[in-house]
Amino acid sequence: MDFGDFNVITTVLDFAAIIFMFYCLYLVLSLKSSIPGGTVGKHWNFLSMLVALFTIGFLATPFFDQLPQNILRLLVAIIFLLGAVYVSVTIRMIYNIIRELIE
Repeated sequence: MDFGDFNVITTVLDFAAIIFMFYCLYLVLSLKSSIPGGTVGKHWNFLSMLVALFTIGFLATPFFDQLPQNILRLLVAIIFLLGAVYVSVTIRMIYNIIRELIE
């Protein structure tokens, strides 16, 4: 594959991811009014903040090739860490919902 083709593919994937993240941000914000308070509401607010941060991060991806290598590695590490936090909070929220449904 030609290196130029790789840049086009990467750019298309970046913009597809950005569009998808805006859709996710829309979903998380539009569902917020339907979420009850308490534990689920607290987790939902935190998830909403993480989705907003990820959306901002995704908007920066087209410019990653202009960053120094060490800054890029740091950003990727931060994104991985926040992604792991997002997964953990999501699993805990689902666990709490299931536990409340069983009781």
